[in-house]
Amino acid sequence: MRTPHTSPGSPTSWRTTLRRTLSAAAVATLAAAGLALAAPLGQAAPSTSTTSTAHGVSVAHSCAAPTQKNVMACNALKVVAGTPRSAHAESDLTAAAAPSGYGPASLQAAYNLPSAGGGSGQTVAIVDAYDDPNAEADLAVYRSQYGLPACTTANGCFSKVDQNGGTKYPRGDSGWAEEISLDLDMVSAACPNCKILLVEASSATMTNLGTAVNTAVRLGAKFVSNSYGGGESSSDPTFDTQYFDHPGVAITVSSGDNGYGVEYPAASRYVTAVGGTSLRTASNSRGWTDTVWSGAGSGCSAYDAKPAWQTDSGCARRTVADVSAVADPNTGVAVYDSYRQATGWMVFGGTSASAPLIAATYALAGSPSSGSYPASFPYAHTSALYDVTSGSNGSCSGSYLCTGSSGYDGPSGLGVPNGTAAFTG
Repeated sequence: MRTPHTSPGSPTSWRTTLRRTLSAAAVATLAAAGLALAAPLGQAAPSTSTTSTAHGVSVAHSCAAPTQKNVMACNALKVVAGTPRSAHAESDLTAAAAPSGYGPASLQAAYNLPSAGGGSGQTVAIVDAYDDPNAEADLAVYRSQYGLPACTTANGCFSKVDQNGGTKYPRGDSGWAEEISLDLDMVSAACPNCKILLVEASSATMTNLGTAVNTAVRLGAKFVSNSYGGGESSSDPTFDTQYFDHPGVAITVSSGDNGYGVEYPAASRYVTAVGGTSLRTASNSRGWTDTVWSGAGSGCSAYDAKPAWQTDSGCARRTVADVSAVADPNTGVAVYDSYRQATGWMVFGGTSASAPLIAATYALAGSPSSGSYPASFPYAHTSALYDVTSGSNGSCSGSYLCTGSSGYDGPSGLGVPNGTAAFTG
């Protein structure tokens, strides 16, 4: 696997381990980020990576830490014990009979998104690895629960293809299936009228996932969500050109779930890197407040050039992130999944939740103009975002790169959506 670039003093990602056995250094890293291990030191991590405890809830990575070079991991975090503050009642969150966590109405209200109308005729593509055979059926349960219009193959709203655009789907994987369910549900929550294209890569290599991105664009999607990441490498500028340089297409990528430090492809200069927040109700005029989530990825890229629209002075190269949305599992979102593992309603967090939410918000704003780079749009409409001014995701000498502050900061970017105006050209 590729080793993530980290700035001095930043926590080292769990993905830097070549085995799924934690070292003392990794334990110290998690402790510095406010996480406590649920397994003893030296015990091999489960197939879905290490279970951690954060702010009262226990979470598990849906996808295992990659053990090979250029292999990505999904950024979904499943709540496995405890009750998030977004939950409406105490329940068994691993297989609840009814949903806990934020649903569409809460997310639309928090980010001032239209509850009806908008997005009609737009297609949001979800790119993930491996197959979820239950994707369409699980999506139907989610949408029915919340009174959203049906989105099926039969009515032309939902479609699923392999990375080349055909129907030779890859093998199933329960961890990535959870990621797929999270992505589909978040697009549905933000943009119920959007069509959804699920493109399943043959494996989690950057080459296969990148091929799936190209396929999504070739099939007409103007909005492509990617909820995965790995360490940076000198190959990234080449990957940028091969897979992510698509003018007129809004491509979102989750910034990572391991605190301060940069992942790829969030570091690509052509994408909208989406950070994460903790979302809570508040007594202010908005009725909600976002603070930096401690797990959100951010920082300075080691290899990718700075896009013209970024003007912060703390990074000579690309700075992560651009914008953000809810990602804290402790204020997590409701998801329905039934493939292999726990079946039922669960609560998820991670920047895997925020990336599809932002992709769907772009779709609500309308098709990007031909030749434009939608990653630049929020920088031209900063007043149409709710600024995130508090919270931290690690240690960087108090810099804006790891600390919420007025205006731009690394973990939350320019802020969270206040309607769709910031996502128009």
